[in-house]
Amino acid sequence: MKQNRLFARLGLAALAALALSVSTPVYAAEKVVDKIHFLIPGGAGGGWDGTARGTGEALTKSGIVRTASYENMSGGGGGKAIGFLIENAASNHGTLMVNSTPIIIRSLVGRFPHNFRDLTMVAGTIGDYAAIITGKNSPYKNFSDLIAAYKKNPRKVSVGGGSVPGGLDHLVAAMAFQAAGADPTRVKYIPYDAGGKLNAAILSGEVAAGSTGFSEAVALAKAGEMRILAVSSSKRVPAYKDAPTFKEQGYDVTFVNWRGFFGAPGLPADKAALYRKALAAMYATPAWKVVRDRNGWVDIHNSGKDFVAFLENQEKVIKTLMQKLGFLR
Repeated sequence: MKQNRLFARLGLAALAALALSVSTPVYAAEKVVDKIHFLIPGGAGGGWDGTARGTGEALTKSGIVRTASYENMSGGGGGKAIGFLIENAASNHGTLMVNSTPIIIRSLVGRFPHNFRDLTMVAGTIGDYAAIITGKNSPYKNFSDLIAAYKKNPRKVSVGGGSVPGGLDHLVAAMAFQAAGADPTRVKYIPYDAGGKLNAAILSGEVAAGSTGFSEAVALAKAGEMRILAVSSSKRVPAYKDAPTFKEQGYDVTFVNWRGFFGAPGLPADKAALYRKALAAMYATPAWKVVRDRNGWVDIHNSGKDFVAFLENQEKVIKTLMQKLGFLR
Protein backbone atom coordinates (compact mmCIF):
# COMPACT_ATOMS: atom_id res chain seq x y z
CA MET A 1 0.00 0.00 0.00
CA LYS A 2 1.80 3.10 -1.24
CA GLN A 3 -0.07 5.40 1.12
CA ASN A 4 1.35 3.45 4.04
CA ARG A 5 4.83 4.73 3.30
CA LEU A 6 4.52 7.82 5.45
CA PHE A 7 7.26 9.65 7.15
CA ALA A 8 6.12 10.65 10.23
CA ARG A 9 7.79 7.95 18.53
CA LEU A 10 10.51 6.77 21.70
CA GLY A 11 9.71 5.84 25.29
CA LEU A 12 10.97 3.87 28.22
CA ALA A 13 14.46 3.25 26.91
CA ALA A 14 15.22 6.97 26.97
CA LEU A 15 14.11 7.39 30.57
CA ALA A 16 17.46 5.97 31.62
CA ALA A 17 18.98 9.14 30.22
CA LEU A 18 17.44 11.08 33.10
CA ALA A 19 19.98 9.55 35.43
CA LEU A 20 22.89 10.67 33.29
CA SER A 21 24.62 13.99 33.68
CA VAL A 22 24.01 16.47 30.88
CA SER A 23 26.61 19.01 31.94
CA THR A 24 29.86 17.23 31.04
CA PRO A 25 30.46 16.67 27.32
CA VAL A 26 31.87 13.29 26.32
CA TYR A 27 32.68 14.67 22.87
CA ALA A 28 34.13 18.11 22.34
CA ALA A 29 32.09 20.11 19.84
CA GLU A 30 31.62 23.82 19.37
CA LYS A 31 28.93 25.28 21.59
CA VAL A 32 26.13 26.71 19.45
CA VAL A 33 23.36 27.42 22.00
CA ASP A 34 23.68 28.09 25.72
CA LYS A 35 20.43 26.42 26.79
CA ILE A 36 17.23 24.93 25.38
CA HIS A 37 13.95 24.25 27.14
CA PHE A 38 12.13 21.30 25.56
CA LEU A 39 8.33 21.33 25.67
CA ILE A 40 6.88 17.81 25.48
CA PRO A 41 3.15 17.55 24.52
CA GLY A 42 2.63 14.17 26.24
CA GLY A 43 3.43 12.22 29.37
CA ALA A 44 6.55 10.39 30.49
CA GLY A 45 7.47 7.24 28.61
CA GLY A 46 5.99 8.34 25.30
CA GLY A 47 7.65 8.95 21.95
CA TRP A 48 7.75 12.72 22.26
CA ASP A 49 9.23 12.44 25.74
CA GLY A 50 11.98 10.09 24.63
CA THR A 51 12.77 12.09 21.50
CA ALA A 52 13.14 15.37 23.38
CA ARG A 53 15.22 13.84 26.18
CA GLY A 54 17.35 11.81 23.79
CA THR A 55 18.02 14.87 21.63
CA GLY A 56 18.84 16.93 24.71
CA GLU A 57 21.19 14.18 25.90
CA ALA A 58 23.09 14.18 22.61
CA LEU A 59 23.27 17.97 22.36
CA THR A 60 24.57 18.48 25.90
CA LYS A 61 26.94 15.51 25.99
CA SER A 62 28.52 16.70 22.76
CA GLY A 63 28.88 20.25 24.08
CA ILE A 64 26.71 21.80 21.34
CA VAL A 65 24.24 22.99 24.00
CA ARG A 66 25.38 23.78 27.55
CA THR A 67 22.19 22.84 29.39
CA ALA A 68 18.78 21.39 28.53
CA SER A 69 15.55 21.35 30.55
CA TYR A 70 12.30 19.49 29.96
CA GLU A 71 8.60 20.09 30.60
CA ASN A 72 5.81 17.56 30.03
CA MET A 73 2.46 19.15 29.17
CA SER A 74 -0.17 16.51 28.39
CA GLY A 75 -3.64 17.25 27.12
CA GLY A 76 -5.75 17.28 23.99
CA GLY A 77 -3.53 14.89 22.04
CA GLY A 78 -0.81 17.53 22.06
CA GLY A 79 -3.17 20.47 21.59
CA LYS A 80 -2.59 21.91 25.07
CA ALA A 81 1.14 22.36 24.50
CA ILE A 82 0.63 23.82 21.03
CA GLY A 83 -1.90 26.31 22.37
CA PHE A 84 0.41 27.23 25.24
CA LEU A 85 3.33 27.87 22.90
CA ILE A 86 1.21 30.06 20.63
CA GLU A 87 -0.48 31.99 23.42
CA ASN A 88 2.80 32.63 25.23
CA ALA A 89 5.00 33.10 22.19
CA ALA A 90 6.90 36.18 23.37
CA SER A 91 8.14 34.46 26.54
CA ASN A 92 9.06 31.15 24.87
CA HIS A 93 11.83 32.05 22.45
CA GLY A 94 14.09 29.68 24.38
CA THR A 95 11.68 26.78 23.94
CA LEU A 96 11.58 24.01 21.36
CA MET A 97 8.48 21.81 21.21
CA VAL A 98 8.82 18.27 19.91
CA ASN A 99 6.06 16.93 17.70
CA SER A 100 5.41 14.44 14.93
CA THR A 101 2.75 13.12 12.55
CA PRO A 102 -0.13 13.76 15.02
CA ILE A 103 0.22 17.52 14.53
CA ILE A 104 -0.95 16.90 10.96
CA ILE A 105 -3.54 14.22 11.77
CA ARG A 106 -5.24 16.21 14.53
CA SER A 107 -5.46 19.30 12.35
CA LEU A 108 -6.95 17.35 9.44
CA VAL A 109 -9.76 15.96 11.60
CA GLY A 110 -10.46 19.37 13.15
CA ARG A 111 -9.34 18.51 16.70
CA PHE A 112 -6.81 21.36 16.77
CA PRO A 113 -7.72 24.99 16.11
CA HIS A 114 -4.11 25.38 14.92
CA ASN A 115 -1.73 23.55 12.59
CA PHE A 116 1.99 23.40 11.95
CA ARG A 117 1.84 26.63 9.92
CA ASP A 118 1.00 28.55 13.10
CA LEU A 119 4.40 27.68 14.57
CA THR A 120 8.01 28.29 13.56
CA MET A 121 9.13 25.13 11.81
CA VAL A 122 12.68 24.50 12.98
CA ALA A 123 13.72 21.03 11.79
CA GLY A 124 12.67 17.42 11.40
CA THR A 125 15.21 15.14 13.05
CA ILE A 126 14.35 11.44 13.23
CA GLY A 127 12.08 8.64 12.10
CA ASP A 128 10.70 5.95 14.41
CA TYR A 129 9.09 2.77 13.13
CA ALA A 130 5.71 1.60 14.41
CA ALA A 131 5.16 -1.70 16.20
CA ILE A 132 2.36 -3.94 17.40
CA ILE A 133 3.28 -5.36 20.79
CA THR A 134 1.91 -7.61 23.51
CA GLY A 135 2.93 -8.88 26.96
CA LYS A 136 5.44 -11.66 27.59
CA ASN A 137 2.69 -14.05 28.74
CA SER A 138 0.36 -13.31 25.85
CA PRO A 139 -0.93 -16.25 23.77
CA TYR A 140 -0.04 -14.28 20.62
CA LYS A 141 3.37 -15.17 19.26
CA ASN A 142 3.16 -13.10 16.09
CA PHE A 143 0.84 -10.70 14.27
CA SER A 144 -0.91 -13.53 12.45
CA ASP A 145 -1.98 -15.01 15.82
CA LEU A 146 -3.50 -11.68 16.81
CA ILE A 147 -5.35 -11.39 13.50
CA ALA A 148 -6.69 -14.95 13.77
CA ALA A 149 -8.09 -14.17 17.23
CA TYR A 150 -9.59 -10.92 15.96
CA LYS A 151 -11.34 -12.59 13.05
CA LYS A 152 -12.71 -15.25 15.40
CA ASN A 153 -14.13 -12.70 17.86
CA PRO A 154 -13.42 -8.99 17.13
CA ARG A 155 -15.00 -7.84 20.38
CA LYS A 156 -12.46 -9.74 22.49
CA VAL A 157 -9.39 -8.29 20.80
CA SER A 158 -8.69 -4.71 21.83
CA VAL A 159 -5.68 -2.66 20.80
CA GLY A 160 -4.33 0.09 23.04
CA GLY A 161 -2.35 3.11 21.96
CA GLY A 162 -0.59 6.11 23.44
CA SER A 163 -2.57 8.58 21.35
CA VAL A 164 -6.19 9.68 21.17
CA PRO A 165 -8.80 7.94 18.95
CA GLY A 166 -8.05 8.85 15.36
CA GLY A 167 -4.45 9.62 16.33
CA LEU A 168 -1.24 8.08 15.08
CA ASP A 169 -1.30 4.82 17.08
CA HIS A 170 -4.93 4.27 16.10
CA LEU A 171 -4.11 4.98 12.47
CA VAL A 172 -1.21 2.51 12.46
CA ALA A 173 -3.36 -0.22 14.05
CA ALA A 174 -6.08 0.39 11.48
CA MET A 175 -3.51 0.25 8.68
CA ALA A 176 -2.14 -3.08 9.91
CA PHE A 177 -5.53 -4.70 10.43
CA GLN A 178 -6.72 -3.51 7.00
CA ALA A 179 -3.64 -5.11 5.42
CA ALA A 180 -4.78 -8.35 7.07
CA GLY A 181 -8.23 -8.10 5.51
CA ALA A 182 -10.09 -6.67 8.51
CA ASP A 183 -12.37 -3.64 8.53
CA PRO A 184 -10.08 -0.89 9.93
CA THR A 185 -12.99 1.16 11.28
CA ARG A 186 -14.16 -1.72 13.51
CA VAL A 187 -10.92 -2.31 15.38
CA LYS A 188 -11.54 -1.80 19.12
CA TYR A 189 -9.02 0.92 20.04
CA ILE A 190 -8.41 2.09 23.63
CA PRO A 191 -6.35 5.29 24.16
CA TYR A 192 -3.85 5.90 26.98
CA ASP A 193 -1.79 8.94 27.91
CA ALA A 194 1.58 8.08 26.37
CA GLY A 195 3.66 4.93 26.41
CA GLY A 196 4.05 4.33 30.14
CA LYS A 197 0.34 3.85 30.82
CA LEU A 198 -0.09 1.87 27.61
CA ASN A 199 2.66 -0.55 28.59
CA ALA A 200 1.07 -1.05 32.02
CA ALA A 201 -2.26 -1.86 30.36
CA ILE A 202 -0.63 -4.40 28.04
CA LEU A 203 1.32 -6.12 30.81
CA SER A 204 -1.80 -6.33 33.02
CA GLY A 205 -3.87 -7.83 30.19
CA GLU A 206 -6.22 -4.86 30.05
CA VAL A 207 -5.74 -4.84 26.28
CA ALA A 208 -4.75 -7.69 23.95
CA ALA A 209 -2.04 -5.71 22.20
CA GLY A 210 -0.65 -2.24 21.75
CA SER A 211 0.15 0.02 18.84
CA THR A 212 3.21 2.10 19.59
CA GLY A 213 6.57 3.38 18.41
CA PHE A 214 9.27 0.75 17.97
CA SER A 215 11.66 2.68 20.20
CA GLU A 216 9.10 2.67 23.02
CA ALA A 217 8.93 -1.12 22.94
CA VAL A 218 12.63 -1.97 22.59
CA ALA A 219 13.70 -1.68 26.24
CA LEU A 220 10.86 -3.85 27.56
CA ALA A 221 11.32 -6.36 24.73
CA LYS A 222 15.02 -6.69 25.50
CA ALA A 223 14.16 -7.14 29.18
CA GLY A 224 11.77 -9.96 28.26
CA GLU A 225 8.68 -8.12 29.48
CA MET A 226 7.18 -7.33 26.08
CA ARG A 227 6.87 -9.22 22.80
CA ILE A 228 7.02 -7.30 19.53
CA LEU A 229 4.58 -8.99 17.13
CA ALA A 230 5.52 -6.87 14.12
CA VAL A 231 7.52 -3.78 13.21
CA SER A 232 6.76 -1.52 10.25
CA SER A 233 10.28 -1.39 8.81
CA SER A 234 11.03 -3.01 5.46
CA LYS A 235 13.84 -5.05 7.11
CA ARG A 236 14.54 -6.07 10.71
CA VAL A 237 15.88 -3.18 12.79
CA PRO A 238 19.47 -3.68 14.04
CA ALA A 239 18.55 -2.28 17.47
CA TYR A 240 16.42 -5.40 18.06
CA LYS A 241 16.66 -8.06 15.38
CA ASP A 242 14.26 -10.42 17.17
CA ALA A 243 11.33 -8.24 16.07
CA PRO A 244 9.78 -9.56 12.82
CA THR A 245 8.47 -7.14 10.21
CA PHE A 246 4.91 -7.03 8.90
CA LYS A 247 6.23 -7.70 5.43
CA GLU A 248 8.01 -10.95 6.31
CA GLN A 249 4.71 -12.16 7.80
CA GLY A 250 2.90 -11.40 4.56
CA TYR A 251 1.34 -8.00 5.33
CA ASP A 252 2.07 -4.98 3.14
CA VAL A 253 2.69 -2.45 5.90
CA THR A 254 5.68 -0.13 6.00
CA PHE A 255 5.67 3.07 8.02
CA VAL A 256 8.05 5.47 9.73
CA ASN A 257 6.85 8.30 11.98
CA TRP A 258 8.85 11.50 11.67
CA ARG A 259 9.60 13.66 14.70
CA GLY A 260 10.95 17.17 14.79
CA PHE A 261 11.05 20.47 16.59
CA PHE A 262 9.01 23.65 16.46
CA GLY A 263 9.48 27.10 17.92
CA ALA A 264 6.95 29.68 18.99
CA PRO A 265 5.36 31.86 16.31
CA GLY A 266 7.45 34.95 15.71
CA LEU A 267 10.66 33.26 16.82
CA PRO A 268 13.46 35.63 15.71
CA ALA A 269 15.17 34.40 12.56
CA ASP A 270 18.64 34.48 14.14
CA LYS A 271 17.44 32.36 17.09
CA ALA A 272 15.77 29.84 14.74
CA ALA A 273 18.98 29.67 12.71
CA LEU A 274 21.01 28.81 15.83
CA TYR A 275 18.61 26.00 16.74
CA ARG A 276 18.87 24.61 13.21
CA LYS A 277 22.67 24.84 13.33
CA ALA A 278 22.76 22.99 16.68
CA LEU A 279 20.51 20.18 15.46
CA ALA A 280 22.45 19.83 12.20
CA ALA A 281 25.77 19.63 14.07
CA MET A 282 24.38 16.93 16.37
CA TYR A 283 24.30 14.28 13.62
CA ALA A 284 28.10 14.09 13.37
CA THR A 285 28.65 13.41 17.08
CA PRO A 286 29.25 10.03 18.73
CA ALA A 287 26.72 11.04 21.43
CA TRP A 288 23.95 11.22 18.82
CA LYS A 289 24.87 7.89 17.28
CA VAL A 290 24.58 6.24 20.72
CA VAL A 291 21.12 7.72 21.31
CA ARG A 292 19.87 7.01 17.79
CA ASP A 293 21.07 3.41 17.63
CA ARG A 294 19.89 2.65 21.16
CA ASN A 295 16.37 3.53 20.11
CA GLY A 296 16.34 2.14 16.59
CA TRP A 297 15.70 5.55 15.04
CA VAL A 298 16.62 6.58 11.51
CA ASP A 299 17.99 9.99 10.59
CA ILE A 300 15.43 12.13 8.77
CA HIS A 301 16.86 15.64 8.75
CA ASN A 302 14.77 18.37 7.16
CA SER A 303 15.66 21.89 8.19
CA GLY A 304 13.99 25.25 7.60
CA LYS A 305 12.32 25.47 4.20
CA ASP A 306 12.93 21.78 3.55
CA PHE A 307 10.98 20.99 6.73
CA VAL A 308 8.10 23.16 5.55
CA ALA A 309 7.99 21.39 2.18
CA PHE A 310 8.21 17.99 3.88
CA LEU A 311 5.26 18.76 6.17
CA GLU A 312 3.13 20.08 3.33
CA ASN A 313 3.71 16.87 1.38
CA GLN A 314 2.95 14.77 4.46
CA GLU A 315 -0.34 16.58 4.88
CA LYS A 316 -1.41 15.52 1.39
CA VAL A 317 -0.29 11.89 1.78
CA ILE A 318 -1.84 11.46 5.24
CA LYS A 319 -5.12 12.99 4.13
CA THR A 320 -5.34 10.44 1.31
CA LEU A 321 -4.55 7.57 3.66
CA MET A 322 -7.08 8.69 6.29
CA GLN A 323 -9.76 8.93 3.64
CA LYS A 324 -8.95 5.45 2.42
CA LEU A 325 -9.12 4.03 5.96
CA GLY A 326 -12.41 5.77 6.68
CA PHE A 327 -11.08 8.24 9.27
CA LEU A 328 -11.71 11.27 7.11
CA ARG A 329 -14.30 12.10 4.51
